[in-house]
Amino acid sequence: MQHVYHLSHIDLDGYGCQYLSTQCFEKIECYNANYGPEVSARLGEIVKKIEQDKFIQGEETERLILITDLNLTTKEGNWIEKEAVRIGAKLQLLDHHASGSKAAERFAWYKLDTSRCATLITYDWLQTHYDFDKENSLARIVKAINAIDIWVSDDALFEYGKVMLGMISGAREVNRILFPAQDRAFKLSLIEAAKNLIEEEQAPIALDDALHQIKKSFFLQEENNTKDNLVAYYVTDLLTTDKQRLTITYRGYKGILGYNVGNTSIIGNTCMLNNPEYDFYMDVNFRGHFSLRSNNKLDVSQMAAEVGNGGGHPNASGGKIDGYKDSFVYADVRKFVQNYIDGKTK
Repeated sequence: MQHVYHLSHIDLDGYGCQYLSTQCFEKIECYNANYGPEVSARLGEIVKKIEQDKFIQGEETERLILITDLNLTTKEGNWIEKEAVRIGAKLQLLDHHASGSKAAERFAWYKLDTSRCATLITYDWLQTHYDFDKENSLARIVKAINAIDIWVSDDALFEYGKVMLGMISGAREVNRILFPAQDRAFKLSLIEAAKNLIEEEQAPIALDDALHQIKKSFFLQEENNTKDNLVAYYVTDLLTTDKQRLTITYRGYKGILGYNVGNTSIIGNTCMLNNPEYDFYMDVNFRGHFSLRSNNKLDVSQMAAEVGNGGGHPNASGGKIDGYKDSFVYADVRKFVQNYIDGKTK
């Protein structure tokens, strides 16, 4: 049995790679990163997860760290190679960015091909090594991703890929830092829907016309509603399910901290109604601006004034955290906000 830990980029090409790998491997865990320090942070998460899994599952499982659509520096490559040897994991990187050429020359596990997108490289690699997609049923969607990612404008699937590119870049309904698994599931579901429409007449227009309904179908639960309401209810359920991890306090009051969730009026108020044991809801964005909601449990206008030089109404207020330090790790965001609140209320 092979256990795959797949790190990929956060654009169409990156999620395209995971769209394929999640269909190929029975046991797989996915991670996503943008360029910069987030890559090292996610690789660190993977190393820790493998160590935990080895302790629970034992040594008999073969473990593969798969990296796609991300280039590494030689320093990053040296680090992950040493860590992979230490924890007994295999390494494979599949990428097309020329900026990784030095690392590609250094490491045998680093496959670089600048002529194709990472999704196409991954597709061919899976077919070669894992006998994946024998019927080539995914070849067309892979070709569409390749056409737009490396900008082959004369390709017949270029316009379809263009719609897909906007489809993924515009899929912001679920915050990927706060709820990475659900955000990824949403984006992979969009690629699957696009795959099912690629043979339609005037396929780019058909996909563009269908996108609103495709998104609604992902968030639909028991009853139909507007997309904004469906997303709000979906995210509220996630906040409620995960509230222990998201809990912060202010002067003895208990709150739920969201990160870059948005739509605070609907989500915040619904969150308060669904979690009566909590006194306030706070959503902070990547610039440190925050919104507060309560349900007659706490005068959040006073809280906003005290911790963020803000104000508003007793049940709806906002402000800004001075010197806010953003992070792509939610636990660090929560720790920073809690320490900031504690410092302001001493």
